[in-house]
Amino acid sequence: MLDIRKLRLLRELAHRETIAAVADALAYTPSAVSQQLTALEREAGVPLLERTGRRVTLTPAARMLVEHAETILAVLEQAAAELATTRAELTGTLRIGAFPTAVRTILSPALVALSRDHPGLELMVTELDPATAPAALRAETLDVALVQEYDYVPVEPDPALDTEPLLEEIIYLAALTAEPLAAHRADSWIAGTPDTLCHTMTVRACQAVGFTPRIRHHADDFGTVLALVAAGQGVALVPELGALPCPPQVTLTPLATRRRTRLAYRRGTGNHPAVRAARSALVAATAQR
Repeated sequence: MLDIRKLRLLRELAHRETIAAVADALAYTPSAVSQQLTALEREAGVPLLERTGRRVTLTPAARMLVEHAETILAVLEQAAAELATTRAELTGTLRIGAFPTAVRTILSPALVALSRDHPGLELMVTELDPATAPAALRAETLDVALVQEYDYVPVEPDPALDTEPLLEEIIYLAALTAEPLAAHRADSWIAGTPDTLCHTMTVRACQAVGFTPRIRHHADDFGTVLALVAAGQGVALVPELGALPCPPQVTLTPLATRRRTRLAYRRGTGNHPAVRAARSALVAATAQR
């Protein structure tokens, strides 16, 4: 019989690619992860990992096993969710992850509603980059999270997660003058930290009109971004939630580009009473913003 805990480690290795990253995410030591995966190979009776120096890659058999692991883990989550529906009162911990502007505009009113309607529920909020949310959901450090994609930065579906649409936003060009995007090819730019979705979106949106932006400043807080634009330090792309309040000297020019936010949770947990309550509260807060 294959051990579900070892299968979970193999699933995480498929996503995170290194044993060290799996160990860090799941609070193991690297040697413990290696030992568990070696034991899983013995249970499976076929090679699962190809080792080259310190690097490991999954064999075709391992990738097939990961697909089964996704289904097995989702069924276990669904069983736990159905058990939770038999309880008379909604209690326990609900861990929600969201990006900064959503914490302020959407999550805060949703938390008020959840606290009022379900006083026995312990709410825990983590502010994080949406790109890291899927990994946190898989690692079970979050139960519900807000994830994003931009027109120029599509996100591959994660087989471990279910998602549903929550919000679509306009992307604005923030500058001191109202000009089209292509007119700013020679200007300095302000963008998010490299490897974030916002940074990638800025680069690709500019490349789509024929130039690569010369990024002078990096800032992840859109209030800071707008302050830098107002100070004449460059231009930037800012989504709708991050554009308010806007300094009076900054002009916001709407672009055709959109940012889409989705609710995400582990497969099988969608009907867990706590997750269902969070989904309802976040949808209602988004509609009322």
